[in-house]
Amino acid sequence: MNVIAPDIAALGYLVAAICFILALKGLSAPRTARVGNLVGAAGALLAVVIAFLSTDFVGPNLIVVLVALGLGVLIAVPWARIVKMTDLPQLVAIFNGVGGGAAATVGIMELTEWGGASTHLATPATAFAVLIGAVSFSGSMLTFAKLQELMTARPIVVPAAPAVMGGTMLASLILAIVTAVTGNVWAGVALLVTGLASGVLLVLPVGGADVPIVISLLNAFTGLAVAASGFAMPNTLLLVAGTLVGASGSILTMAMANAMGRSVAGILFGALKGGSTAGSTQASDRPVRRAQADDVAIALAYASRVVVVPGYGLAVAQAQHTCAELVTELRERGVDAVYGIHPVAGRMPGHMNVLLAEANVPYELLIEAEDVNASMPSTDVVLVVGANDVVNPAARSDTSAPIYGMPIINADQAGQVFFLKRSMRPGFAGIENELLFAERTQLLFGDAKESLGAVVAALKEV
Repeated sequence: MNVIAPDIAALGYLVAAICFILALKGLSAPRTARVGNLVGAAGALLAVVIAFLSTDFVGPNLIVVLVALGLGVLIAVPWARIVKMTDLPQLVAIFNGVGGGAAATVGIMELTEWGGASTHLATPATAFAVLIGAVSFSGSMLTFAKLQELMTARPIVVPAAPAVMGGTMLASLILAIVTAVTGNVWAGVALLVTGLASGVLLVLPVGGADVPIVISLLNAFTGLAVAASGFAMPNTLLLVAGTLVGASGSILTMAMANAMGRSVAGILFGALKGGSTAGSTQASDRPVRRAQADDVAIALAYASRVVVVPGYGLAVAQAQHTCAELVTELRERGVDAVYGIHPVAGRMPGHMNVLLAEANVPYELLIEAEDVNASMPSTDVVLVVGANDVVNPAARSDTSAPIYGMPIINADQAGQVFFLKRSMRPGFAGIENELLFAERTQLLFGDAKESLGAVVAALKEV
């Protein structure tokens, strides 16, 4: 094609990079998130068009590119439309993996074209892109399989795991150095293989509630791999976009780890010494106090302050609209009803915020955990809908618990607690919640949407 001059292409890439920066700024606040997302998409479209119009395609390459674009559209558009809110973390994992795999593939192609002859800085950048891209690809595919329950979410520790993991990573480092020094394509292919193995070994020991944090970490890896590809090619847009993804992914990873009260090293390697989440699914048979919808409705109707704590079960049941109807009904009665939002209440930060935004819940009613805890002793009723680990007191008291040290919503300090649960199965961390058996706690079993609907109906009769 090559129908636009290099200077025009460079200017277009600069505009696209600015769009990406503005998109991140827009995504930092709920009111501007939609516009930010559209700006980012416009920047990506502009970049694709410029790349297409500024490239000389040789032989059948144009057909290959057109077919790839067509397949991408045919796969992405339907998938984006039908994906459930509960499956967004899996979608993010797939996107991470595809990005990392693309960066690694580009790196191998660059080595093939150079034939060992390139600048001193470009070859090390390419080796880095191949290694980190391969780790991101295989690791992301494994996190997808765990979240999608295609395999067990429990930590899997291979025999002699530290030695195997250390040996594989050492081999990757040596091959990366060889590739960086020689630019040999076969060394690059071997590096790709060891990188894929390293990604698998990195994610296998991770289980339970730690998986979403690893997705965020691998997202940062993908960004760094893309940035390295942009440095090697060279392509300023890839460099800027990859750096943005790498930086934001790193910040998000640290924020999630802090919200869990864990270190990133503990998350990745805790299972090697028995410290990661177990991911048990065995239901407890201990007796609990059961409630009916009428009991919950009466308690809510005569309360002064109510905190609703949503969790992943709310998302699974698609009960956000019914939950919003309940809170609206309470507020119209003069009850100070708000939502207590824990950073990892879903499977990704902001998961609950986005879910409740679908039901047009005012953002000012979404109170972060630290702020809602300050008023918890004066709260009459806490309604826990599909959450478990984020209100589990074991995080404060049980040093053997995998969530020990994780900041939680202190629901046990409220006057009364109602749990809406489908069953007595534990939360994603795989441990029992003693709050379920406390004197001030009652459980309403059933699908969250149906249970909330019954509570709303009963409330209107009070």
